Amino acid sequence: MSKQVRRLDRVVIRFAGDSGDGMQLTGDRFTSETAQLGNDISTLPNFPAEIRAPAGTLPGVSSFQVHFADYDILTPGDAPDVLVAMNPAALKANLPELPAGAAIIVNTDEFSKRSLAKVGYAENPLEDGSLSRFAVHPVALTSMTVAALTGAGVSKKDAERAKNMFALGLLSWLYSRPYESTLRFLERKFAARPELVAANQAAFRAGWNFGETTEAFAVRYEITPAPMTSGTYRNITGNAALALGLVAAGVRAKLPVFLGAYPITPASDILHELSKHKRLGVTTMQAEDEIAAIGAALGASYGGALGVTTTSGPGVALKGETISLAVALELPLVIVDVQRAGPSTGMPTKTEQADLNMALFGRHGEAPVAVIAPQSPSDCFHAAIEAARIALTYRTPVILLSDNYVANGSEPWLLPDVASLPDLTVEFASTANSPDGRFLPYLRDPETMARPWAVPGTPGLEHRIGGLEKADKTGDISYDPANHDLMVRTRAQRIETIPVPDVTVDDPDGAATVLVLGWGSTYGPIGAACRALRQRGLTIAQAHLRHLHPMPANLEQIVKRYDKVVIPEMNLGQLAHVIRGRFLVDALPFNKVSGLPFTAGELESALEDVVKNG
Repeated sequence: MSKQVRRLDRVVIRFAGDSGDGMQLTGDRFTSETAQLGNDISTLPNFPAEIRAPAGTLPGVSSFQVHFADYDILTPGDAPDVLVAMNPAALKANLPELPAGAAIIVNTDEFSKRSLAKVGYAENPLEDGSLSRFAVHPVALTSMTVAALTGAGVSKKDAERAKNMFALGLLSWLYSRPYESTLRFLERKFAARPELVAANQAAFRAGWNFGETTEAFAVRYEITPAPMTSGTYRNITGNAALALGLVAAGVRAKLPVFLGAYPITPASDILHELSKHKRLGVTTMQAEDEIAAIGAALGASYGGALGVTTTSGPGVALKGETISLAVALELPLVIVDVQRAGPSTGMPTKTEQADLNMALFGRHGEAPVAVIAPQSPSDCFHAAIEAARIALTYRTPVILLSDNYVANGSEPWLLPDVASLPDLTVEFASTANSPDGRFLPYLRDPETMARPWAVPGTPGLEHRIGGLEKADKTGDISYDPANHDLMVRTRAQRIETIPVPDVTVDDPDGAATVLVLGWGSTYGPIGAACRALRQRGLTIAQAHLRHLHPMPANLEQIVKRYDKVVIPEMNLGQLAHVIRGRFLVDALPFNKVSGLPFTAGELESALEDVVKNG
């Protein structure tokens, strides 16, 4: 059957179903196929906190949204153009976000009276006319998958589970995606069970062939590759990029990397990824709790390794005392906080930026640390290297503030030339550093203010460690008031004077009176909103912070240049409070704490109001 082919510049697709329907796998495979084709991509996984939430219920819905285009995109899309709904719960949970005219591919096999009643449908929405404003494509995904696998040697239950591959095959055909990599992936995933390899590949091909032959889909779509810098790319999530950044930092520092971690959503993937890289000098330890995890990491730093611990907000709270110990000892340590919605357990699988105050101030005593934040999934790689550079050079703990949106989202990543990465080589202390032949563990480098890093067991460099206050230079225990005042101020000055790059401002015509200042994962939505406003003829400036402590030296000059400074954050205004207090600027907070990232549309509307009405 000859099908019409229509070219599009962008599409947003959302796969939705029960947490056991394989929506994350389906979305990930579709994203991988799309990355192969060369489109620009941004993704947004969304899943329940429970490992297996109640089947068929609204709280149990899992979804994966992918936005792909033939041009540079910044977000996973505000709303899906296409919804693949595996059951009534998936339809009802996602229906409010669908724009009129959106396509819905719905698995009719799951629309039984019982399933409809479970989510509060009195009538079948596929039959009562309530979906008339959408393009609905009813497809019996489950039964067609089971029929396609008749005689395949798998149980009916396993056959039904393969319906996600049928859906993936159909969408791969509909949007002209390459499929060979998915077939190879299935061979690897089910290598121990050849019958499941054959069944899932057959389900995928059945979905592809259904699209090719059915009259339900008369149009097939193409989205051409996006123009990109030449090089080798791979699709990567933020957590995977961050883990590889830590590996690269160890290689460039010529140091072993030690990760002490306790599993916690959404940071656990970093532990999983780093555990694969033993041959590159990485040691991972799954500790019994968060306190043990950071204690082991700090011990590794004392022993001459790049010590790292990964966690989320609740874990950072538990690690606070040991972070303060690392401040007192002046040892390098990287603390990765993949933020999630709190307080307490909060919503573990939802995103938030509400740990900034804790990162900046959340320790006992005057215990300043450096704080940086990546802006996108691929940027997590470079942020990890920067965190390691600061930690190793200035002998300080560094908190890296990622979040669930960045950590689990994905985008194309241009593989860097390893030789172009910064040289992080460390010189350990090897001899006495005083005229009288003694080793002074707190005699500082005049440029970095860092103390010497002496590996335990180095002859002649024995020195005292511990949490009690140290005497300047000698490191002896000291209760002298003047010495304590000196050490507190010195530790603070060491952090405040770390040189970080100036913040750059995107103000194309230089006529803007409103500056949008962001940090972390708000980069994409802010950029998309500003782009849309400029296309409509409005002037607006944008700046984004990677270094949150110390802040760029030119930041005060920049924020005072504009009449209005708007700071969108997924918290109740934490950076806005810091900017106001530090620079006496009346920063305007725009806040969201729903567990969901900003959409470009809601930021565009809010910023337009500020530009037009002040």
